[in-house]
Amino acid sequence: MQLKIEKLSDIDRVAAEFLAAIGDRRLIALRAPMGAGKTTFTTAITRCLGVRDAVCSPTFTIINEYLTAAGEPMYHFDFYRISRLSEAMDLGLDDYFYSGCLCIMEWPENIEELLPEETLDVSIKVNSDGSRTIEFSVR
Repeated sequence: MQLKIEKLSDIDRVAAEFLAAIGDRRLIALRAPMGAGKTTFTTAITRCLGVRDAVCSPTFTIINEYLTAAGEPMYHFDFYRISRLSEAMDLGLDDYFYSGCLCIMEWPENIEELLPEETLDVSIKVNSDGSRTIEFSVR
């Protein structure tokens, strides 16, 4: 499936469409080059879910936890700095991945072997006009 973000003011609408399209999927792997908008898209998703906390990239903390308006935790991961699978395993990823909570992962390429089969791959492509195309399919 494809969704297009023509301009930044479209992002909340596209995030809501994305959430509706993914149904009950809880493991989201965002794949995109640096600066493509992974954290910006994640922030739009959190707004749609009623998160009131400030959302930022967990580049140094690796995991940020947010509480949705429904009172459910959601997890935002940034695996950019992970260089060994053992580092990721030490975080207790299975506890997060099998919690039933929404887990959004940036730089999943760095932990590819640890991703559960049901992980939804999402690619963000930067178009020549500056718009973004969100593409996703089930792994």
